[in-house]
Parts: sequence; C-alpha cells; structure tokens
Amino acid sequence: MTTLTKEAGAPNPAGTGPLLSVRDLHVSFRTEDGVVRAVDGLSFDLERGRTLGIVGESGSGKSVTNLTVLGLHNPMFTTVEGEILLDGQELTTARESELEKLRGNKVAMIFQDPLTALSPYYTVGRQIAEPYMKHTRASKKAAWERAVEMLGKVGIPNPRERAKDYPHQFSGGMRQRAMIAMALVCDPDLLIADEPTTALDVTVQAQILDLLKDLQREFGTGIVFITHDLGVIADMADDIMVMYAGSAVERGTTDEVLRSPRHPYTWGLLNSMPRLDSDLGAQLSPIPGSPPSLLHPPTGCRFHPRCGFRDRVEGTGRCVNERPLLAPDRASACHLTAEQKRTIFIEEIKPRLG
Repeated sequence: MTTLTKEAGAPNPAGTGPLLSVRDLHVSFRTEDGVVRAVDGLSFDLERGRTLGIVGESGSGKSVTNLTVLGLHNPMFTTVEGEILLDGQELTTARESELEKLRGNKVAMIFQDPLTALSPYYTVGRQIAEPYMKHTRASKKAAWERAVEMLGKVGIPNPRERAKDYPHQFSGGMRQRAMIAMALVCDPDLLIADEPTTALDVTVQAQILDLLKDLQREFGTGIVFITHDLGVIADMADDIMVMYAGSAVERGTTDEVLRSPRHPYTWGLLNSMPRLDSDLGAQLSPIPGSPPSLLHPPTGCRFHPRCGFRDRVEGTGRCVNERPLLAPDRASACHLTAEQKRTIFIEEIKPRLG
C-alpha cells in the first residue's frame, strides 16, 4: 500500500508561475575579518518537474544560495537582501514559524554528508518518520509505516528491519538513500540536492541519480542539483547555471551550456576535465590561479584575474572596471562579443574538448 501526502505527479493548484524564483539575491556574512559577500546579485527560476544544475568551484556560493532558500543561516551574522519566492510565497521575510512549516514538507534538502546529517542517537526509521508526523499529524504507527515504505522505495533491502538500524550500521550509499527517503517522505514540491553523490563509488552514484529521476517523474518534483561534477550534471539536469565568486556567469539548457559554452570560466571547467581518448600521462589543463577572496572581491568582472581572454575585450581596462551583466534566458556575463565567443570556442576551445 502506498501512502502519499498529495497525488503523485499532480502540480500545485495554486502554482501558476515558476516553482522557485530568486531575484537579485545578496547574502553576506559579518566576520572578524570583515563582510563576506557570499552571494552577490543572483537571479534564476526553476519550473516544476525540471532539474536545475548549479556548478562552480568551492566558494562560488552554490550551497549558501540554497541554504538561504531554507532560511538556515544565523540571522545574527547574516544579511539577506533580494527576493525568494517559493510557489509565490516570499521566504526572505517569512517568520521562523512559517519556514518550519515549509522545511521537510514543501521544500527539502539532501545534505552533502549523510553521516553528519543523520543523528547517531536515533534509528534511521525514527528520523524519517519524525518529519512526517510533524507535517501530517500522522500517528506514530502510520509514520513508521511511511518510513518503511520510503526506505523500500529508495531501494533499501528488507526495509522493515533496516528501519530499526542506526546510521553507523548503514553503508555510505545506504545512508545517502536514507537521506533521500527522509527528504521525500512528505512529497516536497522542491528538492535541493547538495552534492548527493560525493564520495560514492560510480555504481552507487548511478543508482542514486536514477532514483532521483524516477522519483521526480513520479511526484513532479522540482530539483536544484549542486555539484562539481559536470558529467553528473550532463546526465541529471535540464538547465545549468554556472556560478563564480557569488554570481552566475552563464545560464542555459544543459545542451546549450555543455555543447556551446559562452563564458571563459565555463570553457576552463570543461577543459580541466580528463578525457578517455587522451594520451596516457597527458597533463590536465587547470584554470590558472585560485578563486578570489569574497572579503575583497576583484573589481569589474570577478573572473578577470584568471581569464586568458581579457586582452581581447574592446575598451582599455573594461574587464577590470566594468562588471558584465547576465541577461535573462540563455546568456553569459562576459564583455567578449557574441561573435568573439563563437569564434574562440570553435577555433580554440572545442578542438581541446574533442
């Protein structure tokens, strides 16, 4: 018997626009060393039933953005400006009591490390059942049955017995499956997956990705998928947003961004990936330098200190002094002209990618 909190695959009757809409989001943290501008002017939309992949190096603002959606930052040290609409409901000004009703219910998150996200003091089944009881007012018995059902749905063998186990008795892949079961127990409209396949072997990784896609088809869930792995994004995402130093630098469908990237940073990410047809012992081509400090970010284009194409931009010092804007829809935040981007990619970048 399947227990659902809403009809599988049914859209929210109240939702007419994007499921998630973020507009001009700024997130900064006050520290002893100064103000860290972790997210700076970010805007994007996520439609129901689609997956948005967010990629970029560590420190680019991927996780900070999505923790802000959930309201999980300490307000004593965090300043949030801008607009976050979840199915039309403003989240940046919502009270904590309102956010608690949404977390685990309408929006849920799969955290990067399930061993630290799961409590060692309670059984896996109890931890999955708890949010179900909280949000649906189900009895303990009904919530336990729902937890067993979800463990079975995510592929845990003998779920009724394994629900009685503690997290340390699960393997890494099983703990990640348990985290997915916990996130989906209330059939959320929005699922945020923060590097859910990190540290998993490729076989388990493929199983987790297939599981997420199957559950998305069943429940019509919108997914924000955060990762460093462009191979995973190619398989999982419908759309891609590339982030660098707290801002989006490129956006488009997965096919557009991976087949015809327009930003030098995206070129660098793709060029730094190993290739199966390369010579044995061939050197990788990393992006020179390191991501900037967000305490003192560069002026103008934040990627310009590491960019090998800034000298081709028309106008003296434009990359240093003028910050490029990211237009709506398919776009990249770069001062190179559209013709320059196309020519550079075809003649210089694409031959390296094969």
